[in-house]
Amino acid sequence: MGDPVAPRGGLEGMAALVTGGGSGIGLGCAVRLARDGAHVTICGRSEDRLAKGAEAIRAAAAPGVQVQWIAADVTREEQVEAAVKKAAALTGRIEAVIASAGGADWLGPVTQLPLDAWRRVLSVNVDGTFLALKHAAPVMVRGGGGSFVGISSIAGARPHRWFGAYGPAKSAIEALCLMAADELGASGVRVNAVRPGLVATDLTVAMTAIPAIRDDYLAQMPLGRVGQVEDIAALCRFLVGPEASWITGQVIGSDGGHALRRGPDFSPILEGAWGKEGLRGGPPKGAAG
Repeated sequence: MGDPVAPRGGLEGMAALVTGGGSGIGLGCAVRLARDGAHVTICGRSEDRLAKGAEAIRAAAAPGVQVQWIAADVTREEQVEAAVKKAAALTGRIEAVIASAGGADWLGPVTQLPLDAWRRVLSVNVDGTFLALKHAAPVMVRGGGGSFVGISSIAGARPHRWFGAYGPAKSAIEALCLMAADELGASGVRVNAVRPGLVATDLTVAMTAIPAIRDDYLAQMPLGRVGQVEDIAALCRFLVGPEASWITGQVIGSDGGHALRRGPDFSPILEGAWGKEGLRGGPPKGAAG
């Protein structure tokens, strides 16, 4: 049968930009694109991660593929614009963008969610995806077309209690991609979103290390395993490639079937901090009153 991850090609000569490409899903996507022949530019906030990521991409890349990186905070418009310009400089075009930068840094009851945490999570996820689209799409239009993929989450489709702004932010990414697909289709630019479930990355180590959380996640997945970055990279590779030339305006899940059931139960790790009443919107644990 052969190696299922052996180079297959099909993206030769294409120029791609991957935000959040220094680690996790973004890095996995960048590796897959370069393996199949695309010139890849990655961006992110950590220069150390980007440099190490670029090494991993080059090690997997097809012959002749160019790999470069640029430090960029996706919440800063001028930095995103610079990343797009650098990606386009390789060939004069950009045919693919995967907007993978995102994440969250706060868990707890919505009634206790600080406004600055709400805004911070929305900014890195929604603003970051919007800015990548805003600046890359015109380059694609001038070049005759391209494919943009926003990275959402199952949390954007199924309620994930106590995830704060993360679920709303991912829902917004999906809405943005659908709107952009309708606007840009006439120019040959396809826009889709991918909705991963629980994927093994540095950001999810804490979740999968706690048996009660890991087991509850797995209980919600008909396929019964944690996803790998390669699972998401394969879907993104398909969406930016010629095989998906008639696909736009779609939100496609890769989650082991998790969307068929419910979001995870994080109460085992949050009750200790907030208390049962606090998780229900009442006074948090230890509050005076």
